[in-house]
Amino acid sequence: QVQLVESGGGLVQPGGSLRLSCAASGSIFSISAMGWYRQAPGKERELVAVMPGGSSTNYANSVKGRFTISRDNAKNTVYLQMNSLKTEDTAVYYCFATKWTHDRYYWGPGTQVTVSS
Repeated sequence: QVQLVESGGGLVQPGGSLRLSCAASGSIFSISAMGWYRQAPGKERELVAVMPGGSSTNYANSVKGRFTISRDNAKNTVYLQMNSLKTEDTAVYYCFATKWTHDRYYWGPGTQVTVSS
């Protein structure tokens, strides 16, 4: 099993920045992809960014150019740098990981990001 814990969420004004972190622990040796989903009230869950492996990155069109995903394999941690935040970025952000050994997702408990004046 993999345990994931997010940190870095909070309240920020439009145009501001936040950096989310997600640390993995447990059985981490077979982790392949790591990334971030988000879900706002009344909206469908959205894939924000993912690193499938190596240095490859994929972003939702709504955040491309503003958000940057990165990984520190030595720390088993994935980050999401969020710049130029908009009110529509308000959501609960969930870290996820997958393993190459089986087809399933591991999830963190989520962290709230609120963008408001």
